[in-house]
Amino acid sequence: MIRLVSSLFALLALLPFGAAAHDIPNDISLQMYFRPQGQRLHVLIRVPMTAMRDEVFPERQGGFLDFEKLDPMLRGASKQWLADFLDVYENDRKLPQPKILAAIASLESDKSFASYDEAVAHVSGLKLTNETTVVWNQTMLDVMFEYPIESDQSKFSLHPGFERLALRVVTALRFVLPDGTVRAFEYGGDPGLIRLDPSWFQAAARFVRSGFDHILDGTDHLLFLFCLVIPFRKLRALIPIVTAFTLAHSITLIASAYDLAPGALWFPPLVETLIATSIVYMALENIVGTSNVHRRWIITFCFGLVHGFGFSFALRETLQFAGSHLLTSLLSFNVGVELGQLLVLAAMLPALHLLFKYAVAERMGTIILSALVAHTSWHWMTDRWSVLSRYRFEWPEWNTQFLLQALHWAMAIVFLAAVLWAISVALRRWEERSGRMSA
Repeated sequence: MIRLVSSLFALLALLPFGAAAHDIPNDISLQMYFRPQGQRLHVLIRVPMTAMRDEVFPERQGGFLDFEKLDPMLRGASKQWLADFLDVYENDRKLPQPKILAAIASLESDKSFASYDEAVAHVSGLKLTNETTVVWNQTMLDVMFEYPIESDQSKFSLHPGFERLALRVVTALRFVLPDGTVRAFEYGGDPGLIRLDPSWFQAAARFVRSGFDHILDGTDHLLFLFCLVIPFRKLRALIPIVTAFTLAHSITLIASAYDLAPGALWFPPLVETLIATSIVYMALENIVGTSNVHRRWIITFCFGLVHGFGFSFALRETLQFAGSHLLTSLLSFNVGVELGQLLVLAAMLPALHLLFKYAVAERMGTIILSALVAHTSWHWMTDRWSVLSRYRFEWPEWNTQFLLQALHWAMAIVFLAAVLWAISVALRRWEERSGRMSA
């Protein structure tokens, strides 16, 4: 037994513990330039060397990098960690593996990736030598790939699979057009397929899918919808309520996308708190039982304006992928949200019908379900209020821009009030006419 334990300790002593330091990093920032020129596409990437966690980098005395032995390794590391996980497409045709034009190590303090031309000059220039004393985890890997293409006027897209490099990867991508115009993107993790210059149809398809996924993942929006449905399960009663919610969140979603919403740090937590409050209110109204269709659609419209800002927060990062089709993308996102709502309603209505028919009386079931929703949303509301209370409210500066924005919102409020009044009158007359016909 003693001999076995001694052998195990001897084996542990022989293991290369230096490689254990190459754990997966928590956060890294990756920079990328993407430029088509003639029949060549150049992609430049800068990534921290800490992302190559399985590589054992050569060191010299003092623990400093040995650049003479390191340089031959960098091309292999570039292919293994970057090229193999970057799919590039020209007109939806996947391009072959790139040629590695250059791969060098750089200091963290190097600022050459501030522009495409500086980055090219740096990667093609002098390499670090052993006169530089630096450890491996304080350096960057700079790579220049070259892809063969048919034309620099083609439509390009890419799918970067770099999320594996760290627990959280933030990428700053710059698409340099042949005329020198730069389009900037910034995203976290895996953004899926990025179309650098999408057609309106491609943008619409992406945002329909995004809106559909968002409503299905948004528990608070689904609970709000659930509260709307519980007391009114007939299609005729639901049409004005769901339409009011759709119209309202569409208004604030589009307004926010065009920078008409407050940009202060306290605004997102305020909206999230109000969303939770809207669910609590709707649940309590269901319990009390004082709601009717006319009252419910007006309240739904008001709360829908708040939920629209919530949708805009989810949309904010992905709008950069809309290209020149901002309005098309917004409307498509809204279509996706509505499709998701219809799917949820199609599942909710039969389930509630069966529940109230075979399991519990309608009034008692409404109270129980609403109480459960109120309990959950109340905790959300208090948690979000605690986050909101950490922010200090600051009144906006009274300047021309603020007054112009306030005027726009005042005009919008007056217009919405007029629309609400007109719809309310029309619905009343419709209900009165329906009542006389049924009598």
